[in-house]
Amino acid sequence: MDLVKSHLMYAVREEVEVLKEQIKELIEKNSQLEQENNLLKTLASPEQLAQFQAQLQTGSPPATAQPQSTTQPPAQPASQGSGPSA
Repeated sequence: MDLVKSHLMYAVREEVEVLKEQIKELIEKNSQLEQENNLLKTLASPEQLAQFQAQLQTGSPPATAQPQSTTQPPAQPASQGSGPSA
């Protein structure tokens, strides 16, 4: 019985370590996305923000193919690793 218990405890500890690593990666990804979101909010025009808020309220998906009415180029985050971290 002790052998089963020790094996089970080892498996649980191993799973806890995997989950801790996943949590750490998700926290880092969340932080990166929050920074990107804040940057995009800063660079977006008031018309774009109003259009986005209207889409959120109606529940319609954001239209990515609609032409932009402003002359601003699309925002590109500078020197942030956009590749997968795992």
